[in-house]
Amino acid sequence: MITFASDAVSTGELILYLLPVIIIQLALMVYALVDLLRREKVRTGNKVLWAAVILLFNLVGPIVYLAWGRHPSAEESDAGPGPS
Repeated sequence: MITFASDAVSTGELILYLLPVIIIQLALMVYALVDLLRREKVRTGNKVLWAAVILLFNLVGPIVYLAWGRHPSAEESDAGPGPS
């Protein structure tokens, strides 16, 4: 494969491109871990398993936990579907 000087991306540019993704990843991870620690119940009942999913599967793990792993709290389940 031939690379030309104009096609090369410098390290500084690469960091600038990846910085938003890294910030989103860390924010999701922190939010998911704090949510996990504050909840009494989670699906499957195993908080250690969910912590491992959040930490090991960088961007996907927190999203999976937030979408599926959280057990609805009493306040959320009492609220119902909302006004009709």
